[in-house]
Amino acid sequence: MAQQSWGITFPGRSPTPISRIRRDPVAAAGTRLLSLDLVLGLLALAGGLRVVYLAATTPALPGEATTVARAYALGHLTAYGGTTTAGASPFGQLQLAGYTMLSHAFDRAATPVAAVREAMIVATVVTTVLVWLLARRLGLPRWAGLVAAVLLAVSPLAIELQHVVVVEHLAVMWALAGLCLVAAPLRPSHAAGDHSGPARHGLAQDLLGAGCLLAAVLTSPLTLLFLPAAGWLLLRRSPVRAGLVAVVVNLGLGLAFGPLSAWLRPALATGGEPALPRWLVFDPALMAVSALALIAGLFVATVRPLAVSGIFVAGLLAVPGLPASAVLALLLPLTPLVAAGVAHAVVSAHHEPEHRRAPARAGVAVGVVVLTAAFALSWTYGFTALRPGPASPDPAIEARTWLQANAEGSRVLVDDATWTTLAAGGWPTGLLVTTADANPPPDWAALTPRALAQSSTVDSPDAAAVFGSGAGQVTVARLGPPVLVPDENGEKTARAHAGAALTRSGRVNCVPETRAVLGRGDLDPRLISTLAAFASQQPVRVAAFPPVPGEDAAGQPRRQVLVTGADDAATRFYAGQRAVFRPASVVRTAGGVLVTYPPFAPPGLLTSFTAP
Repeated sequence: MAQQSWGITFPGRSPTPISRIRRDPVAAAGTRLLSLDLVLGLLALAGGLRVVYLAATTPALPGEATTVARAYALGHLTAYGGTTTAGASPFGQLQLAGYTMLSHAFDRAATPVAAVREAMIVATVVTTVLVWLLARRLGLPRWAGLVAAVLLAVSPLAIELQHVVVVEHLAVMWALAGLCLVAAPLRPSHAAGDHSGPARHGLAQDLLGAGCLLAAVLTSPLTLLFLPAAGWLLLRRSPVRAGLVAVVVNLGLGLAFGPLSAWLRPALATGGEPALPRWLVFDPALMAVSALALIAGLFVATVRPLAVSGIFVAGLLAVPGLPASAVLALLLPLTPLVAAGVAHAVVSAHHEPEHRRAPARAGVAVGVVVLTAAFALSWTYGFTALRPGPASPDPAIEARTWLQANAEGSRVLVDDATWTTLAAGGWPTGLLVTTADANPPPDWAALTPRALAQSSTVDSPDAAAVFGSGAGQVTVARLGPPVLVPDENGEKTARAHAGAALTRSGRVNCVPETRAVLGRGDLDPRLISTLAAFASQQPVRVAAFPPVPGEDAAGQPRRQVLVTGADDAATRFYAGQRAVFRPASVVRTAGGVLVTYPPFAPPGLLTSFTAP
């Protein structure tokens, strides 16, 4: 007599085996704990590696400063015009502003850029966990999901890209969440082409998945290419549910791009720097494996929908004008998942005849060794390139400090990066100018080299201070009518002659360093004149001419002096000066009396100079 298969049958459902109902509760609890341990481990691995690189203060992408500025303005309910509208994502900026408001990130972080990058870390950590979860929902074993998530968490390319502010990191998080909600393990009948089986999820879960997919598209329109994968996964389960989700998503997109376009419609980012080769050098092995996996994934039923969407996304790399960073942000979480599915299909080739299993296993072993060696070499180079450099001050913060000390209450022409830094430091946003035709015109400018070259307001700026170097350099310049200096070289020559006369007078005691400053003509003429007047009353000992940060790089003469040995007399003398010779501050310190003059001395002060 044939053995009878006992089970429980519900209307419209296939028999449920007794063995599935009477599962061992201890084994089930152990499985859940193992899954929880894996998730917690992925959270720690992905988050920890990215926190290490959060300290980079300067924006790594041209549009990063713009996104940070918009998030700050939205979170603080202040107006911000911005220098460009390309790549604007109102819903993405709303998410960033919401995170910074709830977490008080701008109050805690060292720089505004670091504050918004915290949101990127949270998004990418969640994305890593979603990659593992989606692998499980597609029916892949734990080891395959773990491989995909670890590749994403540890890859130097992912670490480098995912710590900068790109709204596509938020978009891909929403897209993966939507795919997790609409995906379900394939039943054998489904794999054979029978779609009559019931859906495994409730209606609310499918609608929530549709909402996540809609949020992804509103964050970045590039995630429209994830919709084919979502529709494919839904059709495998239930064509009716697929139609319902399609209606919900299309209705939301119609509203967002129609009546609500002024508030929700996203715009594509433009500007392709840095280019694709700049990113590939961090992990060439992952990119090679990703390219092969997308092609091989077309022949693996489990991950075929993801491979199709991945190929569509990869094709965007050939579109002129689209930044590679945005495309790679969508592609990076997808390709390790497809690669894991392909690897599982290769390892699970158990239907091969017995005489072919041994060669297949040998081939798999050789492939694992080759891939391990390739990733070891790739990651060794990648992590070497990722090594954080020495800590250095943020040029925008240094520029803000200089302006607060020398131009408080002035109107300042700024770009995206300096706007956020000055606003976060308490500078009134009404005094920050972001357009060239502002009226009244600004008094000062604090600009990066890119903005300085593009500004029509700053034709020949009188640079007061320069901070940092490279693309993150910030130049503080005085605007307005030019100072009437007929011969700047003549002014410096006069300062040099007057300084040399002071060193020869015998009444000004200088150390070699201060003597060199006087001889080069690098001292403010107001200091030369007042030192000569003070030395005519009594001998003067000069300890130093301390530079004001940023002003040596701008070619400005030094306007501070530290006088020692006659503190009371020096304090009375300089505090009693008037008109152009009145210092900005006279401070008694442990090393002597520090005298500081305002920037930009009037010309012609040394025409009648005579040494004491």
